[in-house]
Amino acid sequence: MLRSFRLGNHRSFRDEHELLLMPAYSKDRDVLPVAAIYGANASGKSNLLDGLRFMADAVRDSFAVWTPEGGVPRRAFKLDDSPGRPSVYVVELIESGIRYTYGFEVDDRRVQEEWLYSYPEKRKRVLFERSGGDIKLGTAVAEGTGKGDALKGLLRPNSLFLSLGAQSGLDAVLPVQRWFANKLVFRDDEPSTFDHATIARFLASSDGLTEQFVSLLKIADLGITGIEYNVTPMPDDDVVSAVAHELKNDFSVERVREMLEGMVRNSDRVRLTHGPKSRTFEIGEESAGTLSWLMLLPTVLRMLRDGGVLAIDEIDASLHPRVTAALVGLFRSTEANVGGAQLVFTTHDASLLSPVLGDEVLTREDVWFVDKNPDGASDLYPLTDFKPRKEGENLERRYLGGSYGAVPDVQTETFVSALLRGVDGAA
Repeated sequence: MLRSFRLGNHRSFRDEHELLLMPAYSKDRDVLPVAAIYGANASGKSNLLDGLRFMADAVRDSFAVWTPEGGVPRRAFKLDDSPGRPSVYVVELIESGIRYTYGFEVDDRRVQEEWLYSYPEKRKRVLFERSGGDIKLGTAVAEGTGKGDALKGLLRPNSLFLSLGAQSGLDAVLPVQRWFANKLVFRDDEPSTFDHATIARFLASSDGLTEQFVSLLKIADLGITGIEYNVTPMPDDDVVSAVAHELKNDFSVERVREMLEGMVRNSDRVRLTHGPKSRTFEIGEESAGTLSWLMLLPTVLRMLRDGGVLAIDEIDASLHPRVTAALVGLFRSTEANVGGAQLVFTTHDASLLSPVLGDEVLTREDVWFVDKNPDGASDLYPLTDFKPRKEGENLERRYLGGSYGAVPDVQTETFVSALLRGVDGAA
């Protein structure tokens, strides 16, 4: 579970800002299940999630993918001398019941600082601390294994010790690396083609999933009555070996297996049924909103079961407000969200600040804002910074009215004047 994320000197975030997912009011849980980030176009709200993604990419790729001479592919704030200063990224998370703090500072060439602490029984334990090329290993890393000291000689200036240690099987750092690799999921933009295999194989993996799927799909389209799918079986090992033998030395058995798996997945199919007579519709006949919801559901159901953080940028670009409200409700429900998953998303949809069909969607402590200051830098701040005017206040109206900032300064007269100036100039 993610407790907080802090970043500084990343794209539009010049100064350090921290997103907290710890309750400001309610004390019935350690972390909040939802964080909604509001802001105008170009305010920088997407850059907050981009910073978290950069951190995850660095943990995954800095040792295995980044080249020794390639430096660090960070993106610093550009509107002043910030490119000459380091960028910082820090997370605090809970994994397997233990709290961890992990962070690093980087410039364009190297890792300047890096640290990992754990808090078993609420007491701080240093797993490692790094300053430039010097690394101090805590007892949990240094004792009981010869790997820790041996890894120091393999570490490059532009690679993270966490990345190297995890790839080398250093047990003490694996929980944090695996959290980044397996528990932090970014919902990318719409795929260019519909992935039939992902849906079909997920539904085939467990009994009861089809009924869950249909119930959730009806949120997006009340006319859906069912889902049909077929999964093409993979040829057995004898067939794979026979194909590899026929191809002589051109392809290994493993390479042939990969090729056949790709062909098999491409033949999987998913269809939805509609109406009182359950007529079958091909995927190409479905709406973009239905397909977006359909593609998201495997990840959502997996996270609700197993836990993790789902990060979605511009959630309202692909989901109707009613569907988004239902998704938020799933993550906030202790009955549905048995894995303790979290949803972090950016949005323009002010309707989520008001009750939907009488039910509260977002609480005050779920809501954050990103706004640009006069220097062109992004500021992040929570709704809880603003004292409630009265019980039951209309958050949507106050937000759209500019009471919290993070909205565009738009006046119809300004648009008309700009248009008329353009017309006069063209004449």
